[in-house]
Amino acid sequence: MGIVLLFIIILPFIVENITSDFTDYNLKQQKAAVIKNIETNGVDYYLEGEQSYGGYTMLKQEYISLEPVRWLKIDTIETSRRRVEGDTLVYRVLSYTFKENNKAYLLEVGKKVTSISEYNRPLQRIALYVLISLIVISVLIDLFYTRYLLKPLQRIIKTKLIRQTFPFTQGAVPVKTNTTDFKYLDSSLISLMDQVRDAFEKEREFTANASHELMTPISILNSKIENLMMQDEMSDQTYEKLAELMTTVNRLKRIVNSLLLISRIDNDQYSRTESVTLSVLVKQVIEEIEDRFEEKGIQLAIHLTEDVEFTNCNKDLLFQLIYNLLNNSIKYNVPQGSIHISDRYTPEHRYQLVISDTGIGISTTDLPLIFNRFKKVHVQRSSGGYGLGLAISKSIATYHNIDIEVQSEVNKGTTFTLYFPIYKAT
Repeated sequence: MGIVLLFIIILPFIVENITSDFTDYNLKQQKAAVIKNIETNGVDYYLEGEQSYGGYTMLKQEYISLEPVRWLKIDTIETSRRRVEGDTLVYRVLSYTFKENNKAYLLEVGKKVTSISEYNRPLQRIALYVLISLIVISVLIDLFYTRYLLKPLQRIIKTKLIRQTFPFTQGAVPVKTNTTDFKYLDSSLISLMDQVRDAFEKEREFTANASHELMTPISILNSKIENLMMQDEMSDQTYEKLAELMTTVNRLKRIVNSLLLISRIDNDQYSRTESVTLSVLVKQVIEEIEDRFEEKGIQLAIHLTEDVEFTNCNKDLLFQLIYNLLNNSIKYNVPQGSIHISDRYTPEHRYQLVISDTGIGISTTDLPLIFNRFKKVHVQRSSGGYGLGLAISKSIATYHNIDIEVQSEVNKGTTFTLYFPIYKAT
């Protein structure tokens, strides 16, 4: 762009030089024509018996003069003033001396400077049009050529980034290209994707195996504690300790079952062949935990205006998803607090289900960690928690291509927004 601007600035000077060179060329052509006539017809062809000759066009745009001189001079082309019929005008003048019949003569061929300037504006306009055309052509060629050169990069982006969802279930196919840098980028992305996939598979396999292995000793321990508690000869103190131990074992069992559930979801072991009306499903979840609202004195407000049907889903998993979110809203709410459930469509016509509460909230430090099954959120809670309920919710949502957004402020409440892959017809 800087070169183009520079060219536009110096364009008048370029055109002026071109015009000047063209004028000098024409003067030389006219001089040659006059000399040829003199060589053919003699100098009297112009002088006609007079001492000198002068001729000019009607508007005095051009003139020719021929007169004798004492000696030969250096030939020149310069801009100078000439007096023609009482008018002093500025001409571009070619001066040429030659000998004819042993006499020296001076030939002058002139062109009026103002007539030369008349060519500048048309030439500038033509040059500008040509420049604009060249710029447009260059831009189009650059765009086409750049697009052609970057085609492998576009394919790499589409196949390795845009069209890939985590976890990567299929191996990446190398993109065909002769560019070394693109080959290196493509192979690096493939290697990185393979490493991520291997690490995820190992993590998933470890979670599944560990959960299965833990269930056996937990079940044995649970049975032995139950047998001990059934014995008649046992003190009250011993019975209380066994009851506390049973509670701990049951908590451990729930954690292992949660890990197994996450593992099965991640391994795609649940079918997605059902259809469910979301408003009906929300009401079913509320009926399931209605006593908990009454127990804590929480006011529930429901404003569901859309009877949206969600297809290709697993009803039990969706029930678990909404149950976990509502259960958290109850568990971490304040006494006599409130929960509000509503729905709406986004400006992009995507369906949203919103669950808001007036609970204790989550700090900005802990907010990014709430869905991480391996990170425990350190907040003051009204009851115990193990950090897997929201991890399960996240796995279920991802399994159904549902996005979860969380907004929270300490001591003011938390809002969970579910973005379903359902779009309103427009």
